[in-house]
Amino acid sequence: MSLIQLVSVKSEISKSPLETFVVCAHQMLDPVTPEAVRRAMEPRLLAQLPALRALGVFELFDLRDPALKAWLDDELAELAAGRQ
Repeated sequence: MSLIQLVSVKSEISKSPLETFVVCAHQMLDPVTPEAVRRAMEPRLLAQLPALRALGVFELFDLRDPALKAWLDDELAELAAGRQ
């Protein structure tokens, strides 16, 4: 069992926002991840955005997956506009 699979079966994914974000992103990008699991990861991943933005993570690192980057850019823009 991979670390990502092991972490996903826990009720809490992890303690830190960065760990949670990375685990969720990996699961969402893994082609063998069932759609139901991907959908479950979305709110968990999005819940980390305010903390990661406050820490400046997205100013230091670039996301390489174009679809994930576009989705998160939209979410971060909404967050910055105060709509979330």
